[in-house]
Amino acid sequence: MRTPHHSDAHPRPNPYEELAALDDGPLEETPLEEFRKESWDSQGSDEDAEDAWAPPVHRRGGRRRKNRFAGLPLAVKAVVGLAVLAAFTALGDRWALLYAEHRAADTLKDRLDLAAAPEVEIGGFPFLTQLADKRLDSVKVTVPDVAADRVSLAKVSATAHDIRLDADGLTSVRGAHVPRFEGEVVLSFADLNRELGASQVTFTGEGRDRVRARGTLPVAGHNLRLRAEARIQRQGERGITTEIGGMRLDIGDLATYRPGTRPSEGLHLTPKGSADLARETRKAKALLSVPAIVRRMGVPEATVREALADDGKLAELTGSPRFARQAQRLNLIDLALDNPEVLRRLGLDPALLDSLSGLTRPVLADRLSLAFELPEPEQGEVRLRDVRVEEDGIRVRVSGSGLTVGR
Repeated sequence: MRTPHHSDAHPRPNPYEELAALDDGPLEETPLEEFRKESWDSQGSDEDAEDAWAPPVHRRGGRRRKNRFAGLPLAVKAVVGLAVLAAFTALGDRWALLYAEHRAADTLKDRLDLAAAPEVEIGGFPFLTQLADKRLDSVKVTVPDVAADRVSLAKVSATAHDIRLDADGLTSVRGAHVPRFEGEVVLSFADLNRELGASQVTFTGEGRDRVRARGTLPVAGHNLRLRAEARIQRQGERGITTEIGGMRLDIGDLATYRPGTRPSEGLHLTPKGSADLARETRKAKALLSVPAIVRRMGVPEATVREALADDGKLAELTGSPRFARQAQRLNLIDLALDNPEVLRRLGLDPALLDSLSGLTRPVLADRLSLAFELPEPEQGEVRLRDVRVEEDGIRVRVSGSGLTVGR
C-alpha cells in the first residue's frame, strides 16, 4: 500500500481558476494605457465608420488618370488624324510658297537692276499642286521707286494670270510666260516735290486731269514766285505727257512775267506797279521820257510835255484809269535792251530781264514736265489704259499680254 505523498495532502491550485479569479475585479491601469484610451475615445464614432484600411497611393494626383482618347470611337480618331495630317500638309505648302516668293523677288531684283527687292505674292491654293502642273493661278509683283526719266515712280504693281512655268521643280524655274496682266503706276506728288525741288515747287492735284504747281524759281539771283498748271494726258500706248499752261512768274508786287509771244504774255506791270506810277513822280517821269514808250502807250506828245513840265498835270495823267491800263499793257522785255536805265528806275534789275528773255515757254515747261514713258518689253506688249490725277499723285492703269520672263 502506497504511502501518501506530502503533496497529495496539500493539493496544488488549478491555474485556470487563478486566471478566472483575476477577472473578478478591475485591473489597475497604467498612466500610458489611460492616455491611449482617452485619445481613442476622443476621436468619436466617425472613425469607426471609416473604410477599411488600404495601402497608400503614391501616384501624383492621388488617382490614376484615364486616357482621354481611350473611349473615342475609331471614326473620330481617324478624323482627328486626318486633320493633323492636313495641317502639316498645309504648313509645308505655305513654306514652299514663301520660299518661291522670296526666290522670285531676288531674281527680279537682279535682272531688273532694282535698288530693292520687289514684293511677290503668288495666289491660288495649294501651291505645290500648281507647281507640279507648271502653272500658277496668279502672281502679283509690286516694285517701289522705279526710275522713269527725270522722276521716280513711287510704285509699279502688276498682277499676272494663268502663268505657265518653264521649270523642273521648285528650285529650277527657268522662266515663265504671262498671257495677260493688269496693273498700275503711281507717280507721287511727294516724290515730285523732292526730285524737282531745286526750284522749290510743290505739286497738288486739281481735278481729274490737272496738276497745280506753286513755289519759287531762282532766276538771276532773284526768287520769283511761280504759278503754273499741267494737264496730264496719255500719249500713245506707253507714254504720259504734260501740257504746261498758266505759267506765271511774279517779281514781287511790281511785275509779272508770262513766257510767250502773245500780247498778253511777256513782262508787264501789275495793277499795284502801275498804281505806284501815280504816287512816285520820279518813276512816272522816267517812263514818259522815253519816246518809244510814249508811242506804245498812245499818249499824245503834247500831253506828255505838259505832264513833264507840271507835276499837277503829271499826277492827273498818271492817276487816270486809262493811263494805268496802258502802262500794264507795256511789254517791258521789249524795252530792256534799249532802255535799261528806265527799267532800273522802275525797280527792275536789267540782268533779271535778260534771264527772263531766255526763259521761254518751252524751257520753263521742261522744268515742270511730269512726262514719262513706260519701257518697251522685248516680247509682248504693255499699254496704258487710263490716267487719273488724285490727291496724292498721278495714277496710271496699265495692261499687257504675251510677256516672257527669264529664258
